[in-house]
Amino acid sequence: MKRFIYIITDRNRNNLHVGLCSDLLKTLQFYHQMPTLFFDSAQQLNRLVYFEEISNEDLAMDRFKFVSTFTRPQKEKMIRSVNPDWVDLTIGLNYENSGARTRPMLRPSISAARKLVTF
Repeated sequence: MKRFIYIITDRNRNNLHVGLCSDLLKTLQFYHQMPTLFFDSAQQLNRLVYFEEISNEDLAMDRFKFVSTFTRPQKEKMIRSVNPDWVDLTIGLNYENSGARTRPMLRPSISAARKLVTF
């Protein structure tokens, strides 16, 4: 089962929250639905700036525990290594799962579309 380790922050990058989940999109939707659950309205955690996908549950838990012990400069260095501009990665995840990249329907065969017209 896949697990995700993520770092989410507010718009001013004051708070860096490390989390572990099995469904990243549902977790991000939860943060958007409950913006003031953990912090006040000025510090809403709404920007995904880093995530890792790990296939093994035990390895994911070990990695989560390890990343959770990082100091703020260590977390910032890890984020900047893959996301130097601190872009919100939620936009890309929503695009990939929106169906914009689904396989197009097959075109009907030309012979089926042609009909003989008799007068």
